[in-house]
Amino acid sequence: MSNSLRIAVPNKGRLEEPSAALLRQAGLRFERTERSLAVPVAHSSIELLFVRTEDVVELVTDGVAGLGITGLDLVEESGLEPVVEAELGFGRCRLAAAVPEGSDALGLADFDGLRVATSHPNVVSRFFADKGIAITTVALRGSVEVAPKLDVADAVVDLVSTGSTMLVNGLRPIVTLLESQAVLVAGPGGPSTDLAKTVATMVRSVVVARKKRYVLMNAPHSSVVEIEDIIPGVESPTVVPLAHDGMVAIHSVVDTDEVWQVLPRLEQAGASGILVLPIEQMLS
Repeated sequence: MSNSLRIAVPNKGRLEEPSAALLRQAGLRFERTERSLAVPVAHSSIELLFVRTEDVVELVTDGVAGLGITGLDLVEESGLEPVVEAELGFGRCRLAAAVPEGSDALGLADFDGLRVATSHPNVVSRFFADKGIAITTVALRGSVEVAPKLDVADAVVDLVSTGSTMLVNGLRPIVTLLESQAVLVAGPGGPSTDLAKTVATMVRSVVVARKKRYVLMNAPHSSVVEIEDIIPGVESPTVVPLAHDGMVAIHSVVDTDEVWQVLPRLEQAGASGILVLPIEQMLS
């Protein structure tokens, strides 16, 4: 099998720029104009296909592309079975069911018998069927939030990031059907070439690195045990003797979300000259 690779990438919307940035950080070099549909990656046999986010799953499942980036909600809606190679950590949102503010509905059971407008009819139908709740699914491409005002539906299920759009349209969220984010997908059997496997690994290394920070500091040798308890690192901190007697340099990796808690404790333990650096790529 040819060791070339097509990657399907969103051509617009909230996943477009983060997807391109992720691939560049993973080491892919490419230039794209607004009208570019297929873009070669420099010094490789990789081609990026810029397509509708909704089409990525089908292109990957059909073998037109070896890898693709799309939303987990679209994977679930497709009814197909691509392999999710990695959750990418951006494009986070949730698929939420909501009713107009004046509705009597307070819980999931109150949806029984309602007309529910959504751009995710397959996910919605499966969800309510699994709960034993009978609804009428009204499939809409856009303007889902205004469906109750137009008397097209009694309730909606739509993607929510902050919830402000629902509030503006007088809707009250009731339940979350699905948590979604951008994902890297491959065909049903997973990456089919060595090149696809390599790219998937490189992408995962970026995703892991974004959740970590590299911390360097100087400290008295007598503080090493205490500091190791604070920042154990991937396995254990790297400790390097310094020119000054009794002093060492300590290097370790810390979860990004924990940095603000860790730094004061390191100072209290005697660390000085503390540096916190981003990590480009990391495999754990």
